Amino acid sequence: MKYTAAHWGAYQFNDGDTDLTPLTGDPAPSRIGKGWVSAVRNLDTRVLKPAVRKGWLEGDGGAHRCNDSFVEVSWDRALDLVSREMARVREVHGDSAIFGGSYGWSSSGRFHHAQSQMRRFLSLGGGFTSSRETYSHAAAEVLFPHILGMKNTAFQDQVTAQPLVSEHCEIMLAFGGISARTAQVMSAGNSYHEVGPWIDELDAKGVRVITISPEKGEAKGEWWAIKPGTDTALILALTYEIVAAGKHDRPFLDRYTSGWDHFENYLVGRSDGLPKTAEWAAQICDLPSDQIKALAADLMRSKSMISMTWSMQRADHGEQPIWAGLVLACALGQIGQPGTGYAFGYGSTSPVGRAAKLFPWPSFPVPINPVSEFIPVARITDCLNAPGEPYRYNLTTRTYPDIRLIWWSGGNPFHHHQDLCKLEAAWCKPETIITNEHSWTATARRADIVLPATTPLERNDMMLNRRDPTLLYMSKMMEPAGQARHDFDIFSELSDRMGFGPLFTKGLDEEAWQANMWARCETVAKQHGFELPEWEAFKDIGRFDIPDAGEQRIALKGFIDDPEGEALGSETGKITVSNQSFAGEEMNDCFGHPAWIEPTEGIALEANEYHLITGQPDTRLHSQNDMGDESLGSKIDGREVATLHPEAAARIGVVAGDVIRLYNARGACLAGVMIREVLRSDCISLPTGAWYDPQIVDGDYLEVHGNPNALTLDKGCSELSQGNAAHTCVVRAEKWSKPLPDLTVSGPPRFVTEA
Repeated sequence: MKYTAAHWGAYQFNDGDTDLTPLTGDPAPSRIGKGWVSAVRNLDTRVLKPAVRKGWLEGDGGAHRCNDSFVEVSWDRALDLVSREMARVREVHGDSAIFGGSYGWSSSGRFHHAQSQMRRFLSLGGGFTSSRETYSHAAAEVLFPHILGMKNTAFQDQVTAQPLVSEHCEIMLAFGGISARTAQVMSAGNSYHEVGPWIDELDAKGVRVITISPEKGEAKGEWWAIKPGTDTALILALTYEIVAAGKHDRPFLDRYTSGWDHFENYLVGRSDGLPKTAEWAAQICDLPSDQIKALAADLMRSKSMISMTWSMQRADHGEQPIWAGLVLACALGQIGQPGTGYAFGYGSTSPVGRAAKLFPWPSFPVPINPVSEFIPVARITDCLNAPGEPYRYNLTTRTYPDIRLIWWSGGNPFHHHQDLCKLEAAWCKPETIITNEHSWTATARRADIVLPATTPLERNDMMLNRRDPTLLYMSKMMEPAGQARHDFDIFSELSDRMGFGPLFTKGLDEEAWQANMWARCETVAKQHGFELPEWEAFKDIGRFDIPDAGEQRIALKGFIDDPEGEALGSETGKITVSNQSFAGEEMNDCFGHPAWIEPTEGIALEANEYHLITGQPDTRLHSQNDMGDESLGSKIDGREVATLHPEAAARIGVVAGDVIRLYNARGACLAGVMIREVLRSDCISLPTGAWYDPQIVDGDYLEVHGNPNALTLDKGCSELSQGNAAHTCVVRAEKWSKPLPDLTVSGPPRFVTEA
């Protein structure tokens, strides 16, 4: 038996197999994996040879980068062009003019991890401008160190174990819901999927789960169909009603938090004349005030968990709901107890709340980047459009660098980013864009030099996930497509050409590097009281399950048990209900305490306007495997599928199976129609990840495949975090009655012979 792994699961196979079988013991294998092999074998969309954009060879300066043909070249020529261009840009513009984008989920293998390989290469070559945070939860990543005194990763590592919630919680207030669909994935690989079974267990144990979301979601129990973007108002009203009843836990607030009195002045209206009552919130959230009051009363007398999904903070003023949710949990005084308190990320990805020990497995080493320059990850368009311009970020004023060369590996900004028409225009400004890529994604089609890379199914590697109790040797299932090479081999040869080859490889080949990493794994295992098999034995057996790997953590329990000895790293050593640093900055989009701040768009809808909900798809990870059978088979006339409420469908005049055009001032896209009563009638849900395929149809811009980021808003959710605000988006809709444009993304780009 042989094994391999991806972010959506682990798999087994035998020599000669044409498909993969989910790993034995996985209770709920991911749907995404059904389309993996077919996507890898889809040679129409694989990068088979090195390719260089025709206009770049002719010196167009990037003008035609987003609509050009390519010239296929030899590996020698491609690497010569790359090494010369890298040297030129560093000499003329400096190391910070190189942006190592490389953002994305990449490979789950710890050696062939595209971003680590690229960052090692760029760092040893002189350095590069990097990015910080993630599109997934940037607002939390910046906010949590200020209010909890710890990084988001540190907090998520200690989120209260799922079994404790099932056993002890009475009310789970789930803002954004809990989803086995989004929990199909986990960074660095996943041997089992427990969130779906956990949802069933919550119901079986009698936990009252209340989903607060414009979409119904998968959790059993009650569904409160809140207006999108208004969760903060509801949380404030619940907190107000608890305070008005005198049921807030004042001893807890005094001992474990700072700034309550300042926040309470805002909450009850002493500071602004506006009490945050249930009646006040009802008008904003489109929920009955009596229902809000009844829930507040139930929370006061119940063991409660306040759960926030990652999606909550991917919106305008995204820091506010997750901060307000924490303050509500503080008012209830149940943080640090089994199964209650506050959580961020249940169901957003598999490991949040996983009852398993954590192990610090080694990874491919990346040296310190000599360049300290960086940008917030979601501000790439602003950076390219405004080099040298100031912007605010995390209580500081920074300046956008002047980027002349972009190198992207293991990711696809034309999936992750918002307002893709705006990004396309900015993308033409750098002098050169290089990518390592296995498929002709939108980013590869908009690069100047494309280096074909292998997929995880075409190489050997290891799944070493510190949050997972299984280690796997990932055996190669098939030979590389075309002339694809491993990233390590690409960067090794480039390092040789640029004069630092021995620094990059340390004299080790792929096999020796992996054996070296395994030796470090053996040291970690011994420190934790167990032994791993020797390297050759591990390669032979392929799978090792860590003994006694279970562990149930309780969020913030150490701090609650000993608030002085285990003080938090915040400005006061406590949970900051009001934050003095924020207040001193006088930000107009993130105050010194949680607050209701109206989003840029969406509170008042006009005729034929809808909130656009852009969740994660069921058939792929972001845009990965979109050209595989599972994703392709789920589409309507080749278009991604939008879900409409029956009332919305009737207003627009469409039936299931039709195609609609969604549009706003930022762009337009086509989507197939599914009709279900699983969302508000003023919402349309369109999953992310359809490969971006913009065309000019009848003289107008139209994304023809169903990518919602043709429509979403590109702005920082606040000047604190500058995280993305994708879930603040309003669109209009109409039936598409014209002939459907042919897709261009289902085949390769145009190839020409060099003149």
